Amino acid sequence: MKPAHYAVPEIPDSRLYKGFEAVVGGYWTKAAYRSWRRRRPLGRIDRDLHVRVSRIDQEGADVKAIWFEREGGADLPVWDPGAHVDVVLPSGRLRQYSLNSDPDDLSAYRISVRLIEPTAGGGGGSVEAHHLGVGDRLVLKGPRNAFPFVDSPAGYLFVAGGIGITPILPMLRDVVRRGVPYEFVYTGRSRDTMPFLEEIRTIVGDHEIQLWPDDEFAPGTRRRPDAAKIISMAPEGAALYCCGPMPMIDAIRAQIPDPQIDRLHYERFSPPPVLGGRPFRVRLDDSGTEVEVGAEESALTAVRRVRPAQAYSCQQGFCGTCRVRVLEGEVEHRDHALADYEREGHMILCVSRARGTVVIDG
Repeated sequence: MKPAHYAVPEIPDSRLYKGFEAVVGGYWTKAAYRSWRRRRPLGRIDRDLHVRVSRIDQEGADVKAIWFEREGGADLPVWDPGAHVDVVLPSGRLRQYSLNSDPDDLSAYRISVRLIEPTAGGGGGSVEAHHLGVGDRLVLKGPRNAFPFVDSPAGYLFVAGGIGITPILPMLRDVVRRGVPYEFVYTGRSRDTMPFLEEIRTIVGDHEIQLWPDDEFAPGTRRRPDAAKIISMAPEGAALYCCGPMPMIDAIRAQIPDPQIDRLHYERFSPPPVLGGRPFRVRLDDSGTEVEVGAEESALTAVRRVRPAQAYSCQQGFCGTCRVRVLEGEVEHRDHALADYEREGHMILCVSRARGTVVIDG
């Protein structure tokens, strides 16, 4: 039985009590507690969670929703909307997936995985995840949050594209519970490729939402959503949360005036483009193989041409999976994974660059 409230931390910043009418008898309601947590920076949490697959649901044409329960039945760690876990798949591959279950229910975590075949550019992780079965045991790392959900009393505009619904879903659930103004736009190729439609209707009730399947607006085409129309729906002063394909995110970014761009919070599903890059070289110490890194590609891409088994996951500099030891050379660090003391002698291949030649441990 989950407790209905969380005890007030012993030494909170007194300023954080402002607006928390829900503090009663030394306790906060869950919504107030989660709001307090969002005002604090969430650091990286390194821990292994031993779990078993407890349930698998088919969500639309090519998405599986996978539920995990902790070995032994204890509650899983607290998490906030926007958080993800690193899933260690049976092969040893490490992949990151957003948590999209109810943050108030710590008896289980849910992730959702869209199948992307290797012939379509997948790295094999989604295929492996789709072959998991109920009862399978594996390890999760985290949770951690690279897409933090900020307080916005003025309200929110949520925009999800396809599988981009996964981090947005718990945010939507949270604002409905708190009674905060919001608007929601959900796009996709077709309704059967847009997961959680029934669950969304249950969450929002009578609130009007915008469902924009391509095949109902422009049959036979892949249209880019009308970014100007989307932005016009935002409540005055709202925070914008967007997750989905980069063309959609770029179109929305282009519609936001520079002074207001910090209102946009987004999560991408593809590696960021390399901007202002210069060519450099990476030498593998064990073999002496040297590979040229182009101005518009990552060191990870280049290294995987000669070392296909090189581990990686997020490709955005957050998870640290592609960290390598640097033996020689000057690194331009662009990651969010390494602590200051780790930067001397290490490199995150997916985003960091170098000057001249860098030698890495093979």
